[in-house]
Amino acid sequence: MFNLDLYNENLNYGMFGEAFDKFREECGIFGIYNRRGDNNEIGRTAYFGLYALQHRGQESCGIAVGTDSQIVYHKDMGLVPEVFGEDVLRCLKGRMAIGHVRYSTTGASLRENAQPLVMSYSAGQIALAHNGNLVNTVKLRRILEEKGDIFQTTIDTEVILKLLFRYYSSGLEIHESLIRLMHDIKGSYALVMLISGYLVGVRDPYGIRPLCLGKIEEETYVLASESCALDAVNA
Repeated sequence: MFNLDLYNENLNYGMFGEAFDKFREECGIFGIYNRRGDNNEIGRTAYFGLYALQHRGQESCGIAVGTDSQIVYHKDMGLVPEVFGEDVLRCLKGRMAIGHVRYSTTGASLRENAQPLVMSYSAGQIALAHNGNLVNTVKLRRILEEKGDIFQTTIDTEVILKLLFRYYSSGLEIHESLIRLMHDIKGSYALVMLISGYLVGVRDPYGIRPLCLGKIEEETYVLASESCALDAVNA
């Protein structure tokens, strides 16, 4: 039996009709790489990029900054200006940075699910920020758990990070690891990551999730979910 009250309730939440039919843009990602070396303002630039993307997610945010050998990061629940005070921004120095604002689609709205996610291993660290949804998360997570992986979050981003870690730590080059990763994960996604001194951007094969490329003068490259973030950092 069709329940009109249930229909009206779902319509209010955008589960039917025109509101449900529209594509929703959840989460925003930002990346920046300075070819000249470490930059004391790299974290602050990422901050302005995330501020411009704030409309894409208001639950949590984070920034990870990397040199050629180390990644430092800060993330928490709340809006960008609430999470990043002047004392935090002064500590975010490096050659490259990635950032994330979150609107939860997979996993609960908890601090441990805030991004970027950072993983350490024998050869260094990997930081990853993700916009999108995988359709085979449950299957991949079960396979990884059977191989001994332990998960600290409930988001599909950690599945992506652990798969990448497995391929890269096995001795594959970065591009080879990314190719293997993209063969395994299915769905819509845009990724920015810091790995072995590189800033890497990835879109799913169908380009469902947006990711644009910008440049500041001749030495700095920028990745962002929307071009408004490029405008915010004069890219």
